[in-house]
Amino acid sequence: MSISPVAPFLKWAGGKLRLLPQYQPYLPPLPAIRHYYEPFIGSAALFFYWRPPRATLSDVNARLIELYQQVQQNVEGVIRALQIHFNDHDYYYQVRAQDPTSLLPAERAARLIFLNKTCYNGLYRENRQGAFNVPFGRYKRPKICDPARLRAAAAALQGVALLPGDFADVVRAAAAGDFVYFDPPYAPLTATSNFTSYNQNGFDAADQRRLAQTVHDLTQRDCRVMLSNSAAPLVYELYEGRGYRLIPIMARRNINSKANSRGPIKELLIVNYDVPALPPASPPQAMQ
Repeated sequence: MSISPVAPFLKWAGGKLRLLPQYQPYLPPLPAIRHYYEPFIGSAALFFYWRPPRATLSDVNARLIELYQQVQQNVEGVIRALQIHFNDHDYYYQVRAQDPTSLLPAERAARLIFLNKTCYNGLYRENRQGAFNVPFGRYKRPKICDPARLRAAAAALQGVALLPGDFADVVRAAAAGDFVYFDPPYAPLTATSNFTSYNQNGFDAADQRRLAQTVHDLTQRDCRVMLSNSAAPLVYELYEGRGYRLIPIMARRNINSKANSRGPIKELLIVNYDVPALPPASPPQAMQ
């Protein structure tokens, strides 16, 4: 019996909802997967679409994991707390300035959903102090509270392990037959596109190299791995010629402040298992 997909309840810069039709041909058979891991949870679009029965979802951002835990365990409390919020410029900055530790867990979850729905482009960004610092988004009628979608997500999350932590630590228990999907902050294509501030510690080239080593280790343990990343020279350096398949994916850039710069751009889907026949994925020119 097939399980219906669930729509993510968060907006997320770099979220994969629109790319799932391109990913579908390269997913392994779900019955063959012993356990699913997603260490960069974001909007969890692939999890909600695929609905693996045994899953561990995680992120280094403990606030984000707490949000998912609250939706999983106390969705009605989150809905009640979310229903008081409204879309207004001054109110947005009042909520953004709140000390989250002064709120109850359901209120913290609702605050984060509110900020996500009303901030600029659904972007999640923290400053060096770990405070959310994205400006107001100026949407006309954002749907801040969607009870039906939240309840569907809560049902899908039942039985799922939700863990805060570094990606390498979370997948340490992964074994043969498990499937790991990595969707990290992307390697920048140019020196001026280096947005990596999803959390206060950032995600730099050293982290990309550490991630590549984790992928190599999982491959040695006979885990299936899928990784999304940019088509940056660093990504080719880390994965090309090492037995992985590099699959070109066309995505639409949505973060750029200039509307005419939000066109299709090539990304890479990297897998360590056999997939349908692929066209060659040519590397871009190295940055000067």
